[in-house]
Amino acid sequence: MKMISWNVNGLRASLKKGFIEAFKQIDADIFCLQETKMEQGQAELDFTDYLEYWNSAQRKGYAGTAVFTKKEPLNAAFGIGIERHDQEGRVITLEFEDYYFVNVYTPNSQRELVRLDYRMEWENDFRSYLLALDANKPVILCGDLNVAHQEIDIKNAKSNRKNAGFTDQEREKMTLLLNSGFSDTFRTMHPDDHDAYSWWSQMPGVRERNIGWRIDYFLVSRRFMPQVKEAFILSEVYGSDHCPVGIIV
Repeated sequence: MKMISWNVNGLRASLKKGFIEAFKQIDADIFCLQETKMEQGQAELDFTDYLEYWNSAQRKGYAGTAVFTKKEPLNAAFGIGIERHDQEGRVITLEFEDYYFVNVYTPNSQRELVRLDYRMEWENDFRSYLLALDANKPVILCGDLNVAHQEIDIKNAKSNRKNAGFTDQEREKMTLLLNSGFSDTFRTMHPDDHDAYSWWSQMPGVRERNIGWRIDYFLVSRRFMPQVKEAFILSEVYGSDHCPVGIIV
C-alpha cells in the first residue's frame, strides 16, 4: 500500500496549482492532507475511488485535516478527546484491522514562540494519545509535525536554533516520542541523506536553492517498521510550500 501525506497550505489554493493532477498521478491508497483551510464541500473534488474523512477547524479558513482512503476503515475518530486541542481540526484517526492510522497537523509555535507553551502541552497530550492506541495495535502516524528533528533535517541549523520548529524544546519532544517506541521511517531508511526536505520558505529562490526543512513525517510503531518497504519525499511535486512525503507498506 502507498500512503502519502501532504500539507497543502490551503486546498482551494492548491487546486489552482495542479493538486488534482498530482493526486491522481501519485495514486496513493491512503492520501492525507494537512492545513486544508476549508470544510468538506467547499471545493469540487471528484475522487470516486476514495472514502473521504474531514476534520475542519471551528475557525474558518484555518488549519484542518482530511484523509482520502481506498480501503474502508473499521472506525474513524476526530481529535484526541481533549476539548482545548480539538477545536482546530488537527487529528483524524482511522482504525484498520492491523493498525491505527493517524493524520496530524501539529500546532506551530509561531513567531516569538508565542505558542510554545501550548505546543508543549499538545506534545504531551498527543504522545499519551498515541501510546494509548499503540497499546492496542501498531500506529502509523503521518503529517506536518512542525519540527526539524536533527541538524541533518534543516539547511541552516545554527541560524534557526531558537526559531519555531527548531527549538530545543520541540526537538526534545520529538526525541521523547521516538524513544517511546516509534520510528522515523525516512531517517531509519535514509540515515545519511542530507538536503532531503519537505518544506521551503516562499521567499524567492529558496526552494530552487533547496534551503529547506524536513518537518513532514511518517512515524510508525517500532514493531511495525519491518513492514515498511520504502520511505520517500516527493520534492519534485509543487502546489504548496510543502511537498508530499510517503511510505509503502
